[in-house]
Amino acid sequence: MQEINTDNRPLDLICLGRVAVDLYAQQIGSRLEDVTSFAKYLGGSSGNMAYGTARLGLKSAMLSRVGDEQMGHFVREELERVGVDTMALQTDPERHTGLVLLALKDRDAFPLLFYRRDCADMAIDADAIDPTFIGRARALAITGTHLSTETTRRACRKALDAAAEHGVKRVLDIDYRPVLWGLTSPGDGETRFIADETVTTDLQAWLPDFDLIVGTEEEFHIAGGSTDTLESLRAVRHVTDATLVCKLGPLGCVVFEDDIPKRIEDGILVKGVKVEVLNVLGAGDAFMSGLLRGWLRGESWETSAAYANACGALVVSRHGCAPAMPTEEELFDYLDRRHDVSRPDQDRRLNHLHRVTTRVSDEWPEVCGLAFDHRRQLTDMACEEHADPARLPVLKRLLVQAAEEGARGSGLETPAILVDDVLGQDALNEASGRGWWIGRPVELPGSRPLRFQHGDDLGSQLRQWPAEHIIKCLVFYHPDDVLELRLEQEARLRQLYQAACASDLELLVEVIPPADMAVDDTTLPRSLQRLYNLGIRPDWWKLPTLSEAAWKSVGKIIDDQDRHCRGVVLLGLDAPLEEMKRSFAPAARQSHCKGFTVGRTLFAAASREWLADRLDDAALVARVADNYAELIQEWRRLRRDAPHVEGA
Repeated sequence: MQEINTDNRPLDLICLGRVAVDLYAQQIGSRLEDVTSFAKYLGGSSGNMAYGTARLGLKSAMLSRVGDEQMGHFVREELERVGVDTMALQTDPERHTGLVLLALKDRDAFPLLFYRRDCADMAIDADAIDPTFIGRARALAITGTHLSTETTRRACRKALDAAAEHGVKRVLDIDYRPVLWGLTSPGDGETRFIADETVTTDLQAWLPDFDLIVGTEEEFHIAGGSTDTLESLRAVRHVTDATLVCKLGPLGCVVFEDDIPKRIEDGILVKGVKVEVLNVLGAGDAFMSGLLRGWLRGESWETSAAYANACGALVVSRHGCAPAMPTEEELFDYLDRRHDVSRPDQDRRLNHLHRVTTRVSDEWPEVCGLAFDHRRQLTDMACEEHADPARLPVLKRLLVQAAEEGARGSGLETPAILVDDVLGQDALNEASGRGWWIGRPVELPGSRPLRFQHGDDLGSQLRQWPAEHIIKCLVFYHPDDVLELRLEQEARLRQLYQAACASDLELLVEVIPPADMAVDDTTLPRSLQRLYNLGIRPDWWKLPTLSEAAWKSVGKIIDDQDRHCRGVVLLGLDAPLEEMKRSFAPAARQSHCKGFTVGRTLFAAASREWLADRLDDAALVARVADNYAELIQEWRRLRRDAPHVEGA
């Protein structure tokens, strides 16, 4: 293996090339003409590579260009969300970010339509590239599309020259797309190979600039000018001393550091992993991410290629490219079990690891929430005060203001709320998109056995939710419930958990033992253990006040069953404010408890007076905000003053 510079540079990798938005068809097996809905993902080979390597733990940066519009903002935010440095991601004031529409017709067919005419990333400004920024990295990776036009070639030339000057390793992913070289009709983005002497000549002029060149057999055919793989590899070797990595699809890949042997398998052959393929789209970008992860960490070609093959295998079994990229933890788990996992998309452990290690929101070390997802209680309150129930949506919007003001008054940076979509849709809309922690209930209030507010078609409902909303479900559950009732409740929770996973939404399960059943220190721990045994792994738990012994049991269960669990938040159950504050003491010593989401304790009295017209809007907001701020400050005081946090 070629020696990688090991000096302490702030970046491992800079990716120069295509970055765009992929719109993936949600109907599998359809022609693009017949598709009715799409999922929006980060796209573009270089964008995917920056994203994939960042997920695998590299310090990656994106060098490209996006439009000054919503899709450009999306691309930038998606990259930053996984830690990609976007300092050198230029913004084009005139052009749009490129788009790609893709259908998944079958395992090998993917009708693909590029909307890239005069798009932003093909207008990358060479003059805006800072050579010293290139020198901050250990490697520069360029994709072949950016060798196809004069504008992008100027940018590549400047970047490669800077890399050579600063001792930065240079990598080429041939990434041959005939349509982007003007060799097919605009609608034929699927074709991967068309022989063309001009393209071959153009590519060969660049090959000496690189230390590592990666491509499929067809991509080496265009680079070498022959449809015989060995002959094309020899032609490439004639003009460059770079290490060559030839991808062989499901067979794996082969690495050539020196002369090309008589048989392709006489190179460093690293066999692939057999998996059920959903579609081959994205496999190459995932392969590059895994390969570079190993190469830039100084690992052997055998190890680096094993990472590459495994990453490719995981991505071809899933929908999308960037979102399907594995994390480092997920990759190593798969490598340990790869011969036993033929369907990564159906492996429960892998799916859970992918879900919890790719969550894009903050870690939420603290959640101090104002809960006003109440429906039945507020409707009853309005009736008792002879108030028009149509005022309740207005009340919920005022409570959003109270949450904002209370958080500000207490120094809490990020408010947290629980609010429903029955009376609180306008409130939800106001709070969304601001970086708040937002929980949204799905249960039918008071139902036991559990029923869902809008019926059992959870998939259709959750598809309409913003990605930032956390599903909240209250279940009145006891491990000693009669068998028929317990099984029915558990089936509903399994259904909800599966829907949450399919919708890529976080799930909070609130467990309250029924008031008419005996409860001791084992009740809630046994409840959590039972649900974990059923494969239900919510991102959050919401629990009533617990004793020290019960907290210890709950913490051990969470540690044993799901160390990626976000944690526990406390509920209030309309306890008086001073009683609520006293109940915080044992919870504040527990590392698993992140805070609280308390409701009627904070807003009930003021809301009743407002409904009875004894309090105006401003007074309501001020009173609830003060209560909320007081509870936040008490939680923080107890947390700060705790002699130690159990489990920390």
